[in-house]
Amino acid sequence: MKNLPLVSVIIPTYNRADKVGDAINSALNQSYKNLEVLVVDDGSTDDTEKTILNFPTVRYIRQKHAGQAAARNNGLHHASGEIIANLDSDDLWDSNFIEDCVLKLETDQLDFVFANWMQQTKIGHDWDFLQNDPFLKPYFPRLKNNWIQLESDDLRDLYLQACPSPSSAVVMRRTSIHKGWDEAIHIGDDWALYIDMIISKKCRAAFTLKKLWRKRIDDINIYDGRSRAEVLDLLYNADISRIIGRHKHHLSKKELMKLNKIHSYSLVELSKHKILREHDIKKAFHLFRKACSISILFSFQAAPQIFFNGIKRQVGSPKLNQVNHVRDQQSTVTREVVAGN
Repeated sequence: MKNLPLVSVIIPTYNRADKVGDAINSALNQSYKNLEVLVVDDGSTDDTEKTILNFPTVRYIRQKHAGQAAARNNGLHHASGEIIANLDSDDLWDSNFIEDCVLKLETDQLDFVFANWMQQTKIGHDWDFLQNDPFLKPYFPRLKNNWIQLESDDLRDLYLQACPSPSSAVVMRRTSIHKGWDEAIHIGDDWALYIDMIISKKCRAAFTLKKLWRKRIDDINIYDGRSRAEVLDLLYNADISRIIGRHKHHLSKKELMKLNKIHSYSLVELSKHKILREHDIKKAFHLFRKACSISILFSFQAAPQIFFNGIKRQVGSPKLNQVNHVRDQQSTVTREVVAGN
């Protein structure tokens, strides 16, 4: 590729002294050489700063603790590249990640591309994450030269149901970013960013099923390190409420219904959690009533299956419950909504 565009790699981090060095190395060791690496330290209190300063070619930016979205925005503010790639500080890119993604992005003049990955789990069984994604499978027949292209209507349909592209998977054109990352979002700041892009303009994108990176997890992951109830409350209740509020006037009735179903389902599952795990009948009733205010039909349809699954897990074997917990953490509410329809 002639005249290689500058790629700005933004690595937000918080208390990752044990892992951020590996992430930085995976960025510096890319086969694609026209890049800059910026690490935004979100007010770490461990030895993260000391670790980062061992890499003299990396631009180190420190801020007061304000969350991952604020760290990404800070990195974008200081970035010089026309192409942006975010690498979470606990993840690892293969050496050809940037090269493969930029080649596709530039050849077809796309807004963004994303790549498949190997997903680590707490019970030691890593898996090919996108291969069995129910939302991506309908597009698999389009595979050509290892890539599957998505047009504007495809992207609206896909991202208003699920987010198949975590931050570390994506390489995007800077001019396609609408307003940056929403700092009021708790977990789904990447999802909110893509929806902003897709709703604000007719975007084109592509993805590959080639596994070009590795996602690692631990107890302080923004998503995977949280309990199921926290994910439901923060991502599928609070975050999705904000996404709906920002875009409801730009969505069709069908599109709005998709988001409302996800929101309603999460509230019903949260009400189940309050009953079975916390024995808080009052709070459970409040959550279920809120779900019904969004979609009374869907809430009553979803409730029996959600409660039945919850009871099965409580009476199941400890080993089986551990497997189910991992499966729940790696799958999204939207996947379960689809499975239940």
